Amino acid sequence: QVQLVESGGGLVQAGGSLRLSCAASGRTFSFSNYVMGWFRQAPGKQRELVAYITSGGSTNYADSVKGRFTISRDNAKNTVYLQMNSLKPEDTAVYYCAGGVRVGMYGYWGQGTQVTVSS
Repeated sequence: QVQLVESGGGLVQAGGSLRLSCAASGRTFSFSNYVMGWFRQAPGKQRELVAYITSGGSTNYADSVKGRFTISRDNAKNTVYLQMNSLKPEDTAVYYCAGGVRVGMYGYWGQGTQVTVSS
């Protein structure tokens, strides 16, 4: 059974930083071959893609986080990270980790971690 477990969320003041982690496990989940993404969903809003990283290390970011967030992966640890700097109140949301065989096809999801940015 595949599991994605996020950690690192919390409460931070505007301008601060947080680092989210997502650890993947499961015998059938070949982490290094998967696209890994971070999504977020704020209250009353649709879930949106924040960033993704391909198996080859290519990255893509939502315009709203470019220059502030960095996604990375450590295949030896089956872990994907989201470094979030210069946080804004509008970054407040539940952040989800997802994995898929290709961009846009995420079949595995974590349970989410809350990020709250106070002004």
